[in-house]
Amino acid sequence: MTQKSNLASRLVTAAIVAPLLLLTLFRGPPLAWYGIVFVATLIGAKELFGMTHPADRVAQAIGVVTTGAVSLVLYFAGHDPRALLTLIAGVTIMGALVPLWRLGRIEDAALRILAGIAGPLYVGGLVTFLALLRRDQGELGPPFVLLTLMLSWMADTGGYFAGRYFGKTKLYEAVSPKKTREGFAGSLGGAVFGVCLAHFWYLPSLPLHHGLALALVGGTLGQLGDLVESLLKRSTGIKDSGSIVPGHGGILDRIDALLIVSPIVYLYTVWSNAG
Repeated sequence: MTQKSNLASRLVTAAIVAPLLLLTLFRGPPLAWYGIVFVATLIGAKELFGMTHPADRVAQAIGVVTTGAVSLVLYFAGHDPRALLTLIAGVTIMGALVPLWRLGRIEDAALRILAGIAGPLYVGGLVTFLALLRRDQGELGPPFVLLTLMLSWMADTGGYFAGRYFGKTKLYEAVSPKKTREGFAGSLGGAVFGVCLAHFWYLPSLPLHHGLALALVGGTLGQLGDLVESLLKRSTGIKDSGSIVPGHGGILDRIDALLIVSPIVYLYTVWSNAG
């Protein structure tokens, strides 16, 4: 009963959210799409630092602000090497020094130092590629963003149903007890299906063999990104990163694969001159 209820919540949420996202992506200006990405970035940062700094609201707020700054610099000044160097130095210094001010438990200090340094880059940096892809690829921006979403979410859907109905062999039980090898194979199948939809429907300029390579690489690494977040949650004793998305948990629960797939697709467009 719980699984059916969860599935129903997922479908209802998708039916409401997906049209709004697609409308903004294809009809809105790039800055409007970045606005959505930026809000998701801040919420994701709040969830991340809520896990790594559970008893320190001040440090959480600093982490959210730093993550937002990473996103803003990458989007508006990423072409300037001076801005990027300042960003790297500033985030590293801030992340290293904040735990000295907000000391807390000595036993947790290493986690908080590294979270303060890597967290803003992990969330604020990687998810912003989704906005850069929309902006930098011109008319092909929206289709490539949709491809990225399909690679992530079709893989998630394929893995969900394959794991639910055929899953028997555990994939990595110590990290994620529910994930199975059959579900992993279903994820790759979902990613391949998403690429085929792109090639034969809304992104015919994408060579099919390139798309299939993206599906296998993005599908595989995206699922590993899902495992990374599972490892993070298990290590901090959290079941879901949040509850903002009905039936899906938190924002991080929804974008964990996107954090990996977005830069992969963006770098593909840059190196292949796809745009």
